[in-house]
Amino acid sequence: MLQRIAYAFLISCSAYADSFPQVIEFNRDIRPIFSDRCFTCHGPDAANRKSKLRLDIEEGARIDIVPGDPAQSELYRRLTSHDRARRMPPAYADQEKLKEGEIDLIRRWIEQGARWQKHWSLLPPRRPEIPKVQSAGWARNPIDSFVLEKLEREGLRPASEADKPTLLRRVSLDLTGLPPTPGEVDSFLEDSSPDAYEKAVDRLLASPRHAERMAYRWMEAARYSDTNGYQSDGNRDMWRWRDWVINAYQKNMPFDQFTIEQIAGDLLPNATRSQKIATGFHRNHRTSAEGGIVPEEFRVEYVADRVDTTAIVWLGLTMGCARCHDHKYDPITQKEYYRMFAYFNRVPEKGFVYNFGNEEPLIAAPTEEQQERLTGLDQKVEESERRLESLQATIQKAKRAWEKSLRGSKPLDWTLPSEGMRSPSTRASLLFSNITDRLRCSRFPSAASR
Repeated sequence: MLQRIAYAFLISCSAYADSFPQVIEFNRDIRPIFSDRCFTCHGPDAANRKSKLRLDIEEGARIDIVPGDPAQSELYRRLTSHDRARRMPPAYADQEKLKEGEIDLIRRWIEQGARWQKHWSLLPPRRPEIPKVQSAGWARNPIDSFVLEKLEREGLRPASEADKPTLLRRVSLDLTGLPPTPGEVDSFLEDSSPDAYEKAVDRLLASPRHAERMAYRWMEAARYSDTNGYQSDGNRDMWRWRDWVINAYQKNMPFDQFTIEQIAGDLLPNATRSQKIATGFHRNHRTSAEGGIVPEEFRVEYVADRVDTTAIVWLGLTMGCARCHDHKYDPITQKEYYRMFAYFNRVPEKGFVYNFGNEEPLIAAPTEEQQERLTGLDQKVEESERRLESLQATIQKAKRAWEKSLRGSKPLDWTLPSEGMRSPSTRASLLFSNITDRLRCSRFPSAASR
């Protein structure tokens, strides 16, 4: 019985080891182990560090690691030691030993040279090599090769291809969040060409529903809302920024442009209205209208929100921890946090807001259709002003004729009799009546006389 159990255990360990990738990567395979089990005592927190060994930086890790030789690496010897007083993580601190698979990963990583990597978000992206697979004929594109390589490594076989209605339903839900219509299913079934599926994908990618599907996730990251998020949750109009995001996905805007315009579109030379609207990304934070708050405290909170959100979305870092101290798990100092804080600390914003629409600074943000109407109205105003200007000579001539006609008439009497004129309102009323009566006697030129 024990032999069968031992044999089963060896088989399971062998299968577990076979599931490892051929090349061990520090960020993917090793850093999570160090962060989860080792950083408490051998990480960036100087107050809790138990020795000079630091597994969060390469220089500190080299103290106990000999690249290429696990047997000479004190780190590996401590992980595999049977002495409970020397084994790491420490048994005397009620810490469990690393799993065999984790220890084997570290061993293979050291054997392969213990190559170090910076935090994944600080590494430039690179195109990986397409993995070699046994069933090469199954893969129709490079992505299939990655999927098949993992399946073969796990000892699994690909499932048979789904029928056409199922394929269309899956890709429609994935790209647009909506199921295909009956008409779309019928068209797909009737298309017997070899690239029928590819054409369906192209159609879905060109759909505005696909852009909305993509924008949905981005708006979640940007904490999008049409209310301010505190207390009575007053209204806020942010849909113009939402539409900007959808339009950017619809046009397949390059990601660098997508990034620059949302962070600093208003600072670009001759910034367009669209580029200014893009900066609405950083106007989605919560704002408070509570009467008892300290405005400056909440203004600072709004700035910190922008720092934290920018770091999470674009850097993949939990930078907010460095607001109070050097980060314990990511390579960020408190000084670096406030350097970034300074960029957003220039926004002319108030900490206390009102629950009545958006807060300053504001810009007019008409849609394209509204802008067309405004442009048309501006043109009509300009035309009317030109017409008025062309009539100035006629108007001045008519004015002079009118003034000349008044010279021979009796001068206007601007005084009022004192009898019965004690009430100021009565005097004003009679004065107005006297003037209008006299003016009716003068004939102002009509449009026909001009």
